[in-house]
Amino acid sequence: MPRSAAVICSICVAFLFLSAPCAGAQLRCIDAEGEAAILNNDLPSARMEAVARAKWHAIEQTLGVDVKAGSYVSNFALVEDVMKTQVGGSVKRFKILSQTEKDGVLAMRINACVEPKKAQEAIASELALNSGIAVFIPARKPQGSAGGDAYEETNILSETLIGKLTEQRYRVIDAAPTHAPTAAALERAMRSGSTLAVRSMLYKYLSNIAVIGSTDYAVSTKKGEDIGYGLSMPFNNVTVRLTYRVVARNNKTGNMEILSAGTEQGKGIRNSVEDAAAAALKDVADKVIPKILDKTAQYLQGNEKRIRVTIAGVKDMETNIDIKGILQNIVWVSEVEELELGEFIVVYPENPVYLANSIKQKGNFTVDNFTAYSLRLSYKP
Repeated sequence: MPRSAAVICSICVAFLFLSAPCAGAQLRCIDAEGEAAILNNDLPSARMEAVARAKWHAIEQTLGVDVKAGSYVSNFALVEDVMKTQVGGSVKRFKILSQTEKDGVLAMRINACVEPKKAQEAIASELALNSGIAVFIPARKPQGSAGGDAYEETNILSETLIGKLTEQRYRVIDAAPTHAPTAAALERAMRSGSTLAVRSMLYKYLSNIAVIGSTDYAVSTKKGEDIGYGLSMPFNNVTVRLTYRVVARNNKTGNMEILSAGTEQGKGIRNSVEDAAAAALKDVADKVIPKILDKTAQYLQGNEKRIRVTIAGVKDMETNIDIKGILQNIVWVSEVEELELGEFIVVYPENPVYLANSIKQKGNFTVDNFTAYSLRLSYKP
């Protein structure tokens, strides 16, 4: 997933299209494609995988999900298992439209009928990452001689925040839209306290935390302005004000919770209004980012789970110690407790499917089964 990493109202309009079909139990039938490699001339297995991928694509198209499940879990067998156990019920029926084979790859095209509400609930609860954060903080900036103002979705504040979050190994999605007018709509939605669009945004980006906000600026003192005693202001003095919220989805209730909310302001003094506004925005970033990092870290700690990991094939203490080291080095694992040979308690904040995927990528591991609080794997030295 790219580094870019928490939009609201005309964005809302787009997101409400996401949510609108979910109001009832009606089905949406759409065409989707899936591909799979044909290994060892095993055409039936390739066909099953390609159809499963096509079903996933149908669900993603129905919900407008921008972050593909495959980018979260690279081992498709795990994704397919999640779909069968948790998301499968959302695809009510499907029919195969075509099947083509080329250069060892099988492509299946299907028409799948998806129940949006079930699909949305399943993906939101089973695939969303507690450590996934969607960021949207547009900044109103002066345009100088060009005249007028504009909203800048990618700015010093948002980029600095995204950089700090990625340093902490959060998976960050830049939710900046392509149309600047949504920034004004976001401001209205924030003032109203509406969480509908935020909830839709979290569904869309498979994240559990959103950092949303908007900034505005004011020229406190203009360059050349009389400041008394026969003196004039040698620089432009600009104040930037930020209004923001850090919102998360409660994994137990599904409700939205406000982790943090507030305002912050910064000042900048520079030769031009544009440079002064940029300096003021940097000042705001320095003040507010530590607060946001603190709240997100508290949320993550509150969602940690104790997952029992059982690994068959561990015959000696040396192998057990090596495996414990592998587990301790997985991102977001905060603690590993040894119970006996091949059995561990792993403290982890995400769905076990991501832990299983991370372990399997270390090599020599096969995933046998996983539940909400346990993993069973096999190890071959």
